[in-house]
Amino acid sequence: MIVVTRVADIHEALNGVCLTIGNFDGVHMGHAKLLTRVRDRAAATGLVSVALTFDPHPRKVLLGASAPPAITSIGHKLECMEAVGLQVAVVLPFTRELAAREPEDFVREVLVEGLSLKQLVIGYDYAFGKGRRGNFELLSALGQKYGFGVERLDPVIINGAVVSSTRIRDMVLAGNVWDARPLLGRFHQVRGLVAHGHKRGRKLGFPTANLAFREELVPLTGVYAVWVEVGGVMRPGVANIGKNPTFGEFEMSVEAHILDFKGKIYDQPIRVHFVQRIRSEKKFSGPDELVARIREDIGLARMILAAPDARP
Repeated sequence: MIVVTRVADIHEALNGVCLTIGNFDGVHMGHAKLLTRVRDRAAATGLVSVALTFDPHPRKVLLGASAPPAITSIGHKLECMEAVGLQVAVVLPFTRELAAREPEDFVREVLVEGLSLKQLVIGYDYAFGKGRRGNFELLSALGQKYGFGVERLDPVIINGAVVSSTRIRDMVLAGNVWDARPLLGRFHQVRGLVAHGHKRGRKLGFPTANLAFREELVPLTGVYAVWVEVGGVMRPGVANIGKNPTFGEFEMSVEAHILDFKGKIYDQPIRVHFVQRIRSEKKFSGPDELVARIREDIGLARMILAAPDARP
């Protein structure tokens, strides 16, 4: 998949595109329906399949520090798009100036003149531009003017409700990672480099990989059964999210103990796939009580991860 951050970088290679546009936070099952439709429609009509998205997320620019964390990083988002089979991803830098643009100007200059738009596929509630006037009705009128078709897809319903980024985010923040999986189409994951920690886990007999994450969505504090992806290999594990109250720490951390693993992975990128929450974070009386509970957590994690539907 070709990835560009300026329309000018791909313009000359395009003779007509089938495109979808959105933030695609989480690249969940609703987004997958859009992306798959674009891929299939483009293949059937001889067009180039394109997804147009934005970085940073518009909420980050418009709301600043009060913006909720993104479910997926831009790198993860692009991986998901490529896995669907899209040919091009356009990642436009999002600014306040872009948010204030009239939708008519954006469609004419970026989509029609810049990307040679022939077919547009949007979600059931998509709107963009100044005042969010760029809705289905306006896009349909502009399509008649500039010669492109507009298709609006119905929402995806799972477990009786519409699949949405907000719904998924709320689930993850509540620790309901197992229930979020059908909506995402995969287990929620957090990525980062393995950083040096206090090595307290090693002294207790359970060495942990301390994840140096950035702004990704971290589940509710507690202990989880997880898969830890190291070098493309999935390994079973137990992860703790919290502040290690037994030892009086205050900074939030994500630490994963990889079961039956003795390799050194400092400074290596890993991905922690959260399968199911085992328990809340707890302050123990001391190391002995903590070790006993860790052994119990590991036993529970082994049972959870052995289930066929617990595979990533």
